[in-house]
Amino acid sequence: MNIAAKTPAQGAGTPENGGLENGALGNGQYDVGGVVLGRPFKIRRLGHFGFSAKNLAACLEFYTKDIGFKITDPMNFAANPANRDKFAGIEDTHQYFMRHGTDHHSFVLADRRIIDINYADKPHKPRHSVNQMTWQVGSLREVVNAIAYFENTGTPINRAGRDMPGSNWHVYPFDPEFHRNELYYGIEQIGWNGKAKPKELYARGFHHAPDLPQISEEEEIARAEAAGVDMSSGFRQREDMPETYDVDGVLLARPFKVVKIGPVGLYVDDVDAVSRFYEEVMGFSFTRESTIQGARCRFLRCNTEHHSLAICDKSLRARLGAAEDTTCMSFGLQLANYRQLRDAVDFLTSRGRRIVDMPGDLFPGMDYAACVEDPDGVRVILYCYMEQVTARSIAAQPAVVANTQPATWPQRIAPREDVYDGEAYLGPWG
Repeated sequence: MNIAAKTPAQGAGTPENGGLENGALGNGQYDVGGVVLGRPFKIRRLGHFGFSAKNLAACLEFYTKDIGFKITDPMNFAANPANRDKFAGIEDTHQYFMRHGTDHHSFVLADRRIIDINYADKPHKPRHSVNQMTWQVGSLREVVNAIAYFENTGTPINRAGRDMPGSNWHVYPFDPEFHRNELYYGIEQIGWNGKAKPKELYARGFHHAPDLPQISEEEEIARAEAAGVDMSSGFRQREDMPETYDVDGVLLARPFKVVKIGPVGLYVDDVDAVSRFYEEVMGFSFTRESTIQGARCRFLRCNTEHHSLAICDKSLRARLGAAEDTTCMSFGLQLANYRQLRDAVDFLTSRGRRIVDMPGDLFPGMDYAACVEDPDGVRVILYCYMEQVTARSIAAQPAVVANTQPATWPQRIAPREDVYDGEAYLGPWG
């Protein structure tokens, strides 16, 4: 049986969205699941994020052994013999897909030279440290309708289709400074046995915009089983550090658990142009603007968290002593609670990681945050609380500004009104 067959569901061939082309209603309005919006999709959250690493081996050790991301699938760019000469001299030609929860991947690492080679003919800035910022939308139709929308708004698109591994349907638009975004729907979920899909299921990958409708994941699995695919043959990484820490009742290899990724902070040349793209084209909402050490920073959100994206003038980079070849001001990782945040600082310090002094004003909406530097010099922000806001409750000058000095942190803190609110982590910690 051909598991790659694109058998449509009953009723295929009828006009999409009741006769609407790409969901368009006219006058800049779109039908998004029966709701009238100003674009044919609605971003729900940051789903995954990736770096192009200068020091891949060192970064891989940091994000797996120190932070606790688990490798879901390693993908070898040089597996195809036609690519081997292209990547000659690069020690590790894998791209590593990693997860902190049940999504197939929430974090991705690859050697920066590979990304530069692969995107040499695309709108791409060599030595860009940000590989991708991937935002989840609500349906496959939103992804497909977004393709024409980006074309109509003059937004450059890298590619569209469906990636394997990961199984997520997507389109990749670039922002004005060529940070690569991705809108996606339907990422593979890793279950109780910790294994990814077998490689035989990669036959359902797409390198073009898909026709609608598509068969369900359940049908994909049924066809694979009928074709004799061993569904237990997928990749799984086992924890190779001893689980000695009692983390709120669960034995883990680290005294903390990452429960959410984001927000992302960018250094940019043109704050206004980049902000317009994320607000007007991508649909982010403005939360606040600040001037920090003489540099403008705008904070935008895609859901109820105070901000999902910080856009900062690049002049701030040198003032903060950050690496000169990164456009990533920060990458946030939310931990399960305040106790774990304190323990994470001690753990990372004991492993020789540098805690960096960063202005608390860069992290509004957080109350306590620790800034640890990865081997490439990128600042990873560990925190446990993010202020939740709605359209009716935004404060231009929020009372919550991060304390980024762990030496001053109390042992315990009083609860805020929205403590433990926001996106919930699903599944066991280990």
